[in-house]
Amino acid sequence: MDQDIQDRIRSLIDEEHRLRTAHTPGPEDDASTASRLGDVETQLDQCWDLLRQRRAKREFGEDPGEAAVRPASVVENYRE
Repeated sequence: MDQDIQDRIRSLIDEEHRLRTAHTPGPEDDASTASRLGDVETQLDQCWDLLRQRRAKREFGEDPGEAAVRPASVVENYRE
């Protein structure tokens, strides 16, 4: 499962890089590209959060399978 999440992260990072290359902020900005970029960033945050949850559960002897994807509203409001 962790490998699947890591593979998804890699795929999303590749897409993010492609979108950032195509995205030029300003009046000529493509709204669909900007929207998709936001979706990809949110999905990346959710994947990283899920991977961290699984690792923490494993570290403390819990079942990593109990980790779940948290809503974007939760993940996007974390503070570093």
